[in-house]
Amino acid sequence: MSKVSVQFLGSGDAFGSGGRFNACIYVQAPSGCFLLDCGASSLIALKRFGVDPDRLDYIFLTHLHGDHFGGVPTIIRETDILAKRTKPLAVCGPQGLEQRIRVAIEIFYPGAPIHENFPLTFLEWDETEPQAVGPLKAQAYPALHSPGARPHMLRIEVDHKIIAYTGDTEWTDDLLRVADGADLLICDCFTVEKKKNHLDYRTLQARRGDLNCRRLILTHMGDDMLTLLPNIEFEWAEDGKQFNL
Repeated sequence: MSKVSVQFLGSGDAFGSGGRFNACIYVQAPSGCFLLDCGASSLIALKRFGVDPDRLDYIFLTHLHGDHFGGVPTIIRETDILAKRTKPLAVCGPQGLEQRIRVAIEIFYPGAPIHENFPLTFLEWDETEPQAVGPLKAQAYPALHSPGARPHMLRIEVDHKIIAYTGDTEWTDDLLRVADGADLLICDCFTVEKKKNHLDYRTLQARRGDLNCRRLILTHMGDDMLTLLPNIEFEWAEDGKQFNL
């Protein structure tokens, strides 16, 4: 495989608007396969679209809300119990990530070990410097979302391509840095009009010229945004939809 492929296994919001799965974006590249976010419905979404969880090398999380990280415990348990995974898996996200996942596994599966059969590591973001994650390079930037979820935007460099991802955020000028020179910007667009904690269509219309990215795709759309499709100015995600970079 000579290209980087991005497939939206889950393009929905926290509430299943439009019957869409929670946030779960699958990237395939020569250097490895990974998820951008892993919402509660992600294991179902992987299997719906024929993606073997055992192929994943990394999971990158923007923040600790259930529709963005709640699928990690089930993927860990599935790959440990059914798939008998032996290759390493790295889960990367904000400070407190490991503790939150360990607590979630204990809540979902009381008394079960977090994993037994494969090396599992956790990498927590440093907002000041890019971080090497295997052959990839990742940089986290602060996002304007619920503070308790420890939100970040991400910029991932893989095989000479840059994928930028807002996660959930209001407009912040840090988004200009995240998007700068990116081959793809995946952008939260929960509502049509401005709303606290999320980006919106009107703001993106007004600020698109400030975003120096080659391609922009909207995701995490709520019901009012979905009613506008397909008559919007931007490309948009749907469950199963795939883009090549």
